[in-house]
Formats: sequence, C-alpha cells, structure tokens
Amino acid sequence: MESSDTSWGFYLSKCTICRLGLPEPHCQTSPSDGWLIKVEQDALQRMRLLNPLCRSEFKPLPTTFPRILDLSNFRISELGQECILQYINYRPFANSIGDAGSLYMEKVAMRSSRCSSSRLDSFVLLTIHVSGKLAMFKSGDKKWTVIDDLPSPYDDVILFRGQFYAVDSTGRTVVVLVDSSPSVNLVANSVFGGDKKFLVESCDELLLVDMYLGVGLEDDLGYNGALDVYDEFDCLTGERTVRFKVFKLDQEGQKWVEVKSLGGRMLFLGDNCTFSALASDFTGCEGNCIFFTDNFFYSNREEDGVLKCRGIGVFDLENGRIDPLANYPGYYNLFWPPPPWVSSTVLEVRVFFWHHYV
Repeated sequence: MESSDTSWGFYLSKCTICRLGLPEPHCQTSPSDGWLIKVEQDALQRMRLLNPLCRSEFKPLPTTFPRILDLSNFRISELGQECILQYINYRPFANSIGDAGSLYMEKVAMRSSRCSSSRLDSFVLLTIHVSGKLAMFKSGDKKWTVIDDLPSPYDDVILFRGQFYAVDSTGRTVVVLVDSSPSVNLVANSVFGGDKKFLVESCDELLLVDMYLGVGLEDDLGYNGALDVYDEFDCLTGERTVRFKVFKLDQEGQKWVEVKSLGGRMLFLGDNCTFSALASDFTGCEGNCIFFTDNFFYSNREEDGVLKCRGIGVFDLENGRIDPLANYPGYYNLFWPPPPWVSSTVLEVRVFFWHHYV
C-alpha cells in the first residue's frame, strides 16, 4: 500500500439526486408527474439546482420559478447521491470549463455512520487515484491510502448494500474491505468488449453497464441507419458513444450475466454518479433505456438551458438506437423545463430543506 499526502486539504461536496413530485392531494389525480433534480448546498447554506448528470447549474430559471423553493411542499424521493472531492485553497478560473477543482476527477463512494459518543459521523471514502488504483480515506486519517491492486486501471466505484465495489476497465469486479487493512476480494471475472464500465444499483441489484466508444462515420458505429442523428451536428467524426451492454451480478457464480431488457427501469450515467429510476414515476417515460453524457451531443444554444455544458444521449435497449435527449420530448421534460406545478404549488416563502437530502 502507498499513501498520498493531503496536507493541503480538501473538502467533500455532496449532492442528492431527487425525484420531485406533486404534493398531496394532487398526486392522487396525477401520480406519475415528476421532475428530476440534483440539489447542492454551498458553503453559505444556499441551495443550487444542478443538472442531474453533470455539474452545470439550472440557468436561467423561468421568470415564474419561485425565488425560494420550499421542498417541504413536495413529495421527494431520493434516487442517489453524488460526492466530489475539491481543494480547499484552490479555485479554478471563473471562465474554466468543467469541474477543475476536483481532486481526482472521479466519482467518490462514501460510507458513514453516526458515532453516538461524539455525535459525529465517522466515514470512509473510496475513489480512483490518478494512477488508476483505488484510494481510501477514513475519518481521522491524514493521508490517502492507495490500495496496491492493479491488474487493470479501475473505472468505477460504488457503495452497494453497505459495501464498496469497484470495477476495472476489463470488467473485473472486487469488493473492497476497508474495516481493517484495506484489501480486495474478487466477486466477478472480466467482461471484455466495451471501453468504459459503470456500476449502477437498480431494484436492489448491482448492474454493470459497458459503454462502447467509436470513431468514424455512422455505418461503422452501429447507429442502425439513423442518419438523421447527424443533421443537428456540425461534426461527423470524433470519439462518441455507440452502444451499451448491461449485465447483472451473479455473486455466487462470480460472473456478470447479460441483461437484454431493463423493463420499466431507466439507468442514468452521470459524470460523477450513477442511479436508476422507475419510468412510471415520470410522465411520458417508457423505460428500458440509458441516459448518459457525451460531448458528441454538446450544444451551446441558449434555449437548451440544461443541455449547455455537456450533451445528454439516450440509448434504447430494445432497438439499440442512440439519439440526443432533444429527440425525446417526454424524456427531455425529466430535466427541463421545470413543470408548471413547481411554481403553482409553492404555498409559502421560507427556507426549509430536510437534512437527509443534503
């Protein structure tokens, strides 16, 4: 094992991805309305609404949007959490693009527990070091511990059923033991084929999403003849996502088993988080699809609002087709614009937010 000095300091930025729904009694007449948001609380205790799949803020908000959003007026379902490490004494330039202040530019998995004696949370953080190895930090530590296990660089980490899991670029998956001396145990052998692996929890199962990237014209990339995809973009070449495969963990057999359909589930692959949701909880959604960020779908048009940092693509598992989010009005409304009832159901102007969701 190795150690990485953190004497310069960092802080952990936490966000919560939520489904915002109509309050009682409105949900009885329209139970499937829903809006997908990511909420972050900054150092000044102000709330920011962010794109659920990246770090861009919802701007500009509609003029009818409430100046102070009281989330106690809505039904809130937590779908996932995002943790990012950021420097304390470093701030990126005001016009910098992306999350330049992040420590490792990778997703962080976190496990915490309440210490009754001190009334403080003890925690363990797991992320991917710039070397591709796993890095662990416990409350009370002064240095990162880098776990010396590197058959291949790691792609993703996740907290699942109270344990840390990590997958490398070949699909080899381990459970990370952190309670004593850090070590890893193999839980699934490699799944070769794709270029980047993601771990997603869905319906209390651990899924592996294998992303395939390609360079070239459409006929070489498997877009199933969907030539109209290119009509909206200036660039016909460059690396882009071309397809996905989904697997579920067979822990007893130590293998990944391919899943041909997600049914009514939707998977979301963000820049720093992954999560899933039921399509029936959102109006106009059918499920069996994957949402992901991709520079190929980048757009800076003002009317795109939420889409201005990185583009969002949608992969349909049934037909293998990839399209920009803008081609799916029902799915587009998951993100933007805010549904009209967000403004109409604000009953009072006060700042209130449940501690569980920050």
